[in-house]
Amino acid sequence: MAEHNFAIPMAVITLFWLFVGGVVPLFVPKGPNRGVIVTMLVLTAVSCYLFWLIAILAQLNPLFGPALSNDTIWYLQYHWP
Repeated sequence: MAEHNFAIPMAVITLFWLFVGGVVPLFVPKGPNRGVIVTMLVLTAVSCYLFWLIAILAQLNPLFGPALSNDTIWYLQYHWP
């Protein structure tokens, strides 16, 4: 189960981009470029959300951690405040 520290930002950002890509296009005024503007809004919302999702999930479970030598680990263990 996800912690609240992760679930709340996930829900807020998801709702924001869902609003931008799903609700805002409904309020675009009629005109010759309406289709272009709606497409731009939806593609922007999908692209930004996917970028954010990949970035946040990569931080949640990194592929590799920091490479520290034994001397550095020992120093940090005994001398870090």
